[in-house]
Amino acid sequence: MSTMLEYKGYIGSVEYSDTDEVLHGRLEFIRDLVTYEGVDARGLKAAFHEAVDDYLDLCEAEGRQPDVPLKGSFNVRPGPDLHRRAMLLARRRGETLNTVVSDALRRYLDSEAQGPA
Repeated sequence: MSTMLEYKGYIGSVEYSDTDEVLHGRLEFIRDLVTYEGVDARGLKAAFHEAVDDYLDLCEAEGRQPDVPLKGSFNVRPGPDLHRRAMLLARRRGETLNTVVSDALRRYLDSEAQGPA
């Protein structure tokens, strides 16, 4: 299981370098490269918070919008058969394809969160 940090809506990875004996990470799910490191968990968490704050300050100083992680949309390429089946189901239900896919994903993730029966 992977550990992730969260702060101000940003998600950061946690990695360990055996060579350097240092913890390090980067902001995940954004295009910009933002990294941080620390010698222990407390230091890594502080460096992560500082990296997020510095990134937001830099974007403001440059007059640009910071990347927002996990904005709520992504492309899915299920192949022609699943695409057709999902679209036909959506049409029969009077729903959008987005609603059918979101409901299916929600049910799948909810069942995974409950673990094996």
